[in-house]
Amino acid sequence: MSLLSTLVEGLNTGSIRIVDLTQPLGPETPVIGLPPMFGSSPGFTMDTISQFDDRGPAWYWNVLHLGEHTGTHFDAPVHWISGRDLPDNRCDTIPARRFVGPGCVIDVHREVAANEDFLLLPEHVEAWEATHGRIPGGAWVLLRTDWSKRLDTATFLNVKQDGPHSPGFHKTTSELLAVARDVAGVGVETVGTDAGQAGTFDPPFPNHATMHGHGKFGLASLRNLDQLPATGAVVIAAPLKIVNGSGSPLRVLAIVED
Repeated sequence: MSLLSTLVEGLNTGSIRIVDLTQPLGPETPVIGLPPMFGSSPGFTMDTISQFDDRGPAWYWNVLHLGEHTGTHFDAPVHWISGRDLPDNRCDTIPARRFVGPGCVIDVHREVAANEDFLLLPEHVEAWEATHGRIPGGAWVLLRTDWSKRLDTATFLNVKQDGPHSPGFHKTTSELLAVARDVAGVGVETVGTDAGQAGTFDPPFPNHATMHGHGKFGLASLRNLDQLPATGAVVIAAPLKIVNGSGSPLRVLAIVED
């Protein structure tokens, strides 16, 4: 059998399954907040064009209103100033091959339960590699924190008097993954790929700056990472082909062999 025939056979028999890593997209979907001096992304709204009525007796469709970076979404390199001048840095110009790669799941949910501001350090990556092998080039590195199990907006965004608090990557870890491991990008369960307090870091938002400055991608607001193995899954994360798009909501799928 060909590789693709084997894949289809595995899907039909259940030896291969698809894990949906995407949160539902609707009016209750949490959206990142910014200080009032900056432009902010709106929440998701949907207006009906017709629904089997005099505006369209046999069809139903809607108009969607949302920011590119809403819900489970993709960050293209042009999303950040560090990646604005790179080639093929937008949703419509990135080669489709780059959206598919092996998934490497680094599980830190216990550490995050003890420290909501946990940062992944290079030694955590090296310890993971000592057990699971070196992270391959073109991989999606997915940070399992179980943050997606915070189902209400207040605890998910976790904004306090000094700003939001959530886990993320130390700058040196982002550099290790982007340069030394040449990953496709990183994925997180939080609303953005930087830690909640990253605006206070030096430099600010180091994961965005590092990843996108090296032409890498980000996936935010993922779910169901606890259903993936540490290695062995194939992740498909293809944004909408928005002309000049800096990002896009998307449905992230993982192919897992049981």
